[in-house]
Amino acid sequence: MIHMDEKRRKRRRRWLVGLSMVIGMVLLLSILGGTVFKARRPITTVNSVSLRDMDFSFDALRLRVHINITLDASISVKNPNKVGLKYTDSSAFLNYRGELVGQAPIPAGQISAGQTVPINISLTIMADRFLSNSQTLISDVVAGTLPLSTRARISGKVNVLFIKVHVVSYASCNLNISVSSQSISNSDCTYNTRLS
Repeated sequence: MIHMDEKRRKRRRRWLVGLSMVIGMVLLLSILGGTVFKARRPITTVNSVSLRDMDFSFDALRLRVHINITLDASISVKNPNKVGLKYTDSSAFLNYRGELVGQAPIPAGQISAGQTVPINISLTIMADRFLSNSQTLISDVVAGTLPLSTRARISGKVNVLFIKVHVVSYASCNLNISVSSQSISNSDCTYNTRLS
């Protein structure tokens, strides 16, 4: 009888030790997940935007401007996490007064923990997209300044202790192209990141 009680006590003790270890591991993983391995947003930075090519002509009979512009943008994406970041196929967009006039793909990739990856993008204006804004375009060309904006969106996942956290990073720039000098006369960039 005493022998059976001692066996039960040993079994109960082992069960309590095992339960304590499981609770301790869950607490440790929760603390690590909330501090050291906490998911952080990728940081997208626009390093430079340059005008590679610009051709335009004015059709006086039809009161139309024919324009061709190619912009080169250099951006970098930093992964501040302690684990790797996988990002999906993304895109960069070029807008003229709120209208989409150009788009460039950003191929999917992976960024190691703490690494910063440079990405080069070429954005070419789709001339036919300007047709709806032709009067405004003529006014801007005559005034000598063409206002454009660029926007890049990088979307990906970070695996933090077996949990997938979705992260999104945005970078946008407003820029003015000088028609006479065919150069970028002014640019202003902003950045935004979020977890989803």
